[in-house]
Amino acid sequence: MDRTESRIDLNLFRVLDAIYTYGGVSAAARVLHLTQPAVTHALKRLRDHLGDPLFVRQGNRLLPTEKVRTMMPSVQAHLEGLHASAHAQPRFDPARLELEFTIGFRDILESIALPALFKQIEREAPHVRVVSHRIAAVDVERELRAGTLNLVVDRPLRAGAQIVRQHLADETLVVVMRVGHPLSSQLKRSDYLAAQHVTVSPLGEASALDMLLNQSGTFREVRLVCQHYFSACQIASSTDLLMTVPRSYAIHLSTLLPIAVLPLPIKLKAIPILAYWHASTNDDPAHAWFRQCVVDAIGSGIAA
Repeated sequence: MDRTESRIDLNLFRVLDAIYTYGGVSAAARVLHLTQPAVTHALKRLRDHLGDPLFVRQGNRLLPTEKVRTMMPSVQAHLEGLHASAHAQPRFDPARLELEFTIGFRDILESIALPALFKQIEREAPHVRVVSHRIAAVDVERELRAGTLNLVVDRPLRAGAQIVRQHLADETLVVVMRVGHPLSSQLKRSDYLAAQHVTVSPLGEASALDMLLNQSGTFREVRLVCQHYFSACQIASSTDLLMTVPRSYAIHLSTLLPIAVLPLPIKLKAIPILAYWHASTNDDPAHAWFRQCVVDAIGSGIAA
């Protein structure tokens, strides 16, 4: 017999184990989801290979021969080892990653989360690179689906069923103004609406707050529109203009700029902050680790 003919199909040992364990061809066929003729044929092939009847019939059961009883502990150990190897999950170690993760952030969230995020990544995964992008809401689903973005952190967005969402935090709005501003001791609703404001709009459109106020017939005077929150807050720190920003960002900037932080004197619902990613990366351990890093950074930044 040549070497090709002497090779034994390992699946035959699965059949042998099933017959040995369950005592018959019919029971083995049910367990293996095979037909009885298929199990019978496999048993015949293994008998030919091993030169032994392997089982002898006694009533409704097939009893193993001495050869089978001798070899089964080894066969079963090897089958268990093969099964364990096939289903073993390699231990995930972020220190071994050499990847680039791209995340969609608004500039406020970038300021709040990115320092803490990169500090953790630098400590746990020194070979990982992070790229932060500003992304329009209408492009989020397309970019996540294409893989050009791995994660987006933003307010509630419309997206299809393949986009997974996770609520991260709720953000409230406050008002910042220069230290010593006439309104810094107490800010009433009427004072807020009568004051002059600086807002942020990268594309020049009305802010979400102004659209909300206008819907109820309330208006405020916006004297300046900036592209970035930091420059707007710098202006608020040196003029009489008021700036309305998320609380966490205001607290962060109060350590850098001479500003006072006061509650917004208008009742508004908290703003949900969510993470979005494509379902295709949901179970990937590297992406799951990165997402958790972002969750931790956002949570600590907004809770600060």
